[in-house]
Amino acid sequence: MPRGDKSSYTDKQKRQAEHIEESYESRGVSEKEAERRAWATVNKETGGGKKSGSGRAK
Repeated sequence: MPRGDKSSYTDKQKRQAEHIEESYESRGVSEKEAERRAWATVNKETGGGKKSGSGRAK
């Protein structure tokens, strides 16, 4: 999977990132930087993209 591929994220994570990105842009952050910060925030809060396998919710 190449860097920047968002296919492993859930729809909820994608929505969260979009809202966070819009918030940063409204505060004057550039589009590219806002996207980077938004995904970094989603990763920090949710632990990254979808993880396969059972028993992960421990």
